[in-house]
Amino acid sequence: MTTKKNLLAAATGAAMMTALVACSSSNPIEGEWIQPVPGMEQMTQGISLQADGKASSINMASLQYESWKQEGSLLILTGKSIGNHQTIDFADTLTIERLTADSLVLKRGSLPLKYGRKQP
Repeated sequence: MTTKKNLLAAATGAAMMTALVACSSSNPIEGEWIQPVPGMEQMTQGISLQADGKASSINMASLQYESWKQEGSLLILTGKSIGNHQTIDFADTLTIERLTADSLVLKRGSLPLKYGRKQP
C-alpha cells in the first residue's frame, strides 16, 4: 500500500510541475544576455529581450535595439544604428544555435555570438 501512495504522490507532484511550467507564459529566450566587449574583457555588452517584444541594448550606445521576435530557430532584432552623424534603421536576423537556462549562442552567417544570462 505504501508503494501505491508513493507512486500517487510522485505522479501528483509531476502533474503539478507540468501545470506550473505550462501556465508560465515566459519564453526561455527572454531576459538579459551579455558577453565581454572585444578587447575590453572586463566590460560587458549585450541584449535585453523583454516579454512584450521590446528589446534594448546593454552598454552599446551606437546600437539601439528596439524590438525582437522569434520565428522558429531565428531571432529577429530591429533597432537603430547611430554613428557618423546619421541614424540607420536595421533588422538583424540571427540563428539560435543553442539556448540553455544560462547561455545563448546565436549565429550571424558563420560568426558565432556567445552570451551568458545576466545574473541579478
